Amino acid sequence: MDLALLRTFVTVHRAGSFTRAAALLGLSQPAVTSQIRTLERQLGRPLFLRQARGVTPTTIGDELAHKAAPHLDALVEITETGLDDESSLRTLHLAGPPEFTAERALPALTELTGDEGQGFALRASFGNAEEILEGLAAGHHDLAIGTARPRGALLTATPLCDEEHVLVAAPRWAGEIDSAQSRGKGAPALENLPVVEVHESLPFVSRYWASVFDCRPAASGTVIAPDLRAVLACATAGAGLAVLPRYLCAPALDRGEVVALHEPAVPPLRTYFLVVRTGTLAMPHIARAHEWLQRAAADWD
Repeated sequence: MDLALLRTFVTVHRAGSFTRAAALLGLSQPAVTSQIRTLERQLGRPLFLRQARGVTPTTIGDELAHKAAPHLDALVEITETGLDDESSLRTLHLAGPPEFTAERALPALTELTGDEGQGFALRASFGNAEEILEGLAAGHHDLAIGTARPRGALLTATPLCDEEHVLVAAPRWAGEIDSAQSRGKGAPALENLPVVEVHESLPFVSRYWASVFDCRPAASGTVIAPDLRAVLACATAGAGLAVLPRYLCAPALDRGEVVALHEPAVPPLRTYFLVVRTGTLAMPHIARAHEWLQRAAADWD
């Protein structure tokens, strides 16, 4: 079987589209379509179901991708790094949410970079959960950090750590909230505060309200900034309440720059996962980074 056809097939499987696969491969869409048809004729079975937006793999297509993709990735790794591992520096392409990756993952992995470490260079990309998993499946990343466990056999996820969420605001808001809560108002007492969030849909606040108060927040966002570090800065400046990961706001809490407005008996948690393309943990630099992050996570508060 022609390896070029398998490479095109795996790229289409990961991209979910002939058009996106053609762009990744530097080929025309008709060329990609022709190669997939050739492979289907050789196998005597359809590999994809054509749809209005992209393609969906058949059962045979999923099985072939599961078997072939790790071996093709290994071949690409050999061609990119050369046969002499001692003279070449492998590159690990990491993707994840900007705040967690910057504050947790990258500082841990830098210990493995450079001549004094484990011999790989590090390249980081940031994005939302969907973008990260799409990029990993398409081969743009080697290792991804996500907050959702991907479906299917193409990607393999391993739980990394849990993230506790804390409801915080600048100290000047605490008196008003304490007074209202002493009158038994609970969550409604918080509805009068402005909200600082990463998106208009209030993902962090809505998740907290649903978990702790079993309701949806009535407030709307006053300040929207698509980075949790900016949200923390605005909350510290008194812009309103925010729901933040404890690891991110713990220093500000210790310094008294923000205070916790509520301390539930069971705080809301979000799980992070390490995600790889199935089979790629056979590559030493990916396996080493994967193992190192798991060890580092054991010491994260």
